[in-house]
Amino acid sequence: MAINFGNIFTSHSKSKLGDFQDLDHLDGVSISTISANLYNNQRDDLVMFYFRKGAEYASVYTQSKIISENIKWNLNIKNKKISALLVNTRNANTFTGKKGYQALRDIAEELSIKLSEKQKKDEESPEKVRPDRIIFSSTGTIGEKFPVDKIKKNIPELVEKIKYTQNKYVWTKAALGIMTTDLVPKLAMEECKIGSTTVKIYGIAKGSGMIFPNMATTLGFIFTDANLSASILQKLLKKNIETTFNAITCDGDTSTNDMVSIFSTGAVKNSKIKTINDPKLEEFDLALHSTLLNLAKRVAADGEGASKFITVQVNNAKTQEDAKKVAFSIANSPLVKTAIAGEDCNYGRVLMAIGKSNVQINLNKLIVKFGDIKIIEKGQVSNLFNEIEAEEYMRGEKIEIYVDIGTGKKNFTAYTMDFTKKYIEINADYRS
Repeated sequence: MAINFGNIFTSHSKSKLGDFQDLDHLDGVSISTISANLYNNQRDDLVMFYFRKGAEYASVYTQSKIISENIKWNLNIKNKKISALLVNTRNANTFTGKKGYQALRDIAEELSIKLSEKQKKDEESPEKVRPDRIIFSSTGTIGEKFPVDKIKKNIPELVEKIKYTQNKYVWTKAALGIMTTDLVPKLAMEECKIGSTTVKIYGIAKGSGMIFPNMATTLGFIFTDANLSASILQKLLKKNIETTFNAITCDGDTSTNDMVSIFSTGAVKNSKIKTINDPKLEEFDLALHSTLLNLAKRVAADGEGASKFITVQVNNAKTQEDAKKVAFSIANSPLVKTAIAGEDCNYGRVLMAIGKSNVQINLNKLIVKFGDIKIIEKGQVSNLFNEIEAEEYMRGEKIEIYVDIGTGKKNFTAYTMDFTKKYIEINADYRS
């Protein structure tokens, strides 16, 4: 599927989640985006994030039993500090076997040489950039031969075009470069304090199809100039992923390449943090969650063929796991999603999805609402339900489904999109 890069910065199309945020410079991160002709056209398809002084990092990966060669590579990297992340689109490097893994080794060695030369040219105290301090992310078609020669051939240009200073254009170009079937780039940012020191948190993501949470979902990359260790980053990421990237679904399918990573450049010398329970980290924790949730919602809103962004809020369950099961039973239901695409207030499909979740429900306390419109209460259709009012609500771009199952006090909110005819067209033509 072709992406309209030409007018992305001047487009007047409405976004269901508003305009892009104005990410600017973040110390310690450098970016390069080029076309390696992976799509046989001139769109950017190779993106590198380069950390001149290194970066502490942490990642969560797909829990699929079939994983890409790049994830195998990353899991074998034992360093807590890395020098570069290289992202390619068009090819997932999955089911490519030993050749796919060897391709990453070859690319890492070539990139190591060129980045080490860059260090000698630009740094007062140059360091050798080792291959085992380079990690990879791949997205695209599964099972095709990995284009190692095309990528290696373009590494000199990739290193040559490194931008040490960023602005909104550079970040947006990077977000565009990692897209596949996405229609819009996904960017988010927050500023907060660690103790009395101001730090930045920037993030980009891609994802539109094959989206269902399972430890991580889609590709997401978070960058901060804070000084935080890899172990602190890992704990923060694991804590915040559950109600952000693990709370979205487009189609119920978990990718072989899912990866969410966070990188800390340490450019800002905040107070040393030894535990995630440190009170000085509280504001950063909230800001990180906000950044992750912002990106996750943008992924769901840009689901393949989506015309509506759907929030499913389940309250008062016995356990959070129960609430999550009900939320995703609704959010993943093709019948619910197609009814919403048709702007049909078919609450019977929501009730079906609640019932099939195999979760204990108190029917006498069950409440179902679409927006502020109460539909079900006390085990029957509400006397206040107005079909005409509900039909009007269903014409909006944002649909909220509220469910109270009345068995406890635990909650969970899932985010998804509707299923339109366009979803079928996109996936029928994906490899064309």
